[in-house]
Amino acid sequence: METIGIGTLARRTGVSIDTVRYYEKSGLLTPHARLPSGYRRYSDPQVARLRFIRRAQELGFSLRDIRELLGISGQRDVARIKRSAVRKLAEVEKRIAALQRIQVALSGLIEKCPGHGRAAECPILKALGEV
Repeated sequence: METIGIGTLARRTGVSIDTVRYYEKSGLLTPHARLPSGYRRYSDPQVARLRFIRRAQELGFSLRDIRELLGISGQRDVARIKRSAVRKLAEVEKRIAALQRIQVALSGLIEKCPGHGRAAECPILKALGEV
């Protein structure tokens, strides 16, 4: 089995070497082997695992969530995996709703602001309580 070094692993997965080391310290990733010199060596399963971690993070899963997903995936407990994804979707929808409220409020303030004049009369600053 061909093994690769940490730099190659980082390049293949689009992360920094420091990120690989962080995942190792966090217990999410373990090198395939270590050379007598202490250099870490990785193989295809570590590449796949690191890609899994990155994709899960892109979907908003925390490292704690990812650790749980990795544990569940070994058991093939699809119902637990689905429940975890449903919880994450609910969190995302809640954040989207909050951002939409912010968007409406900011849009309204921007519409009211003439974009010139004294700062003391700026509706944006007044709404924020600055003036």
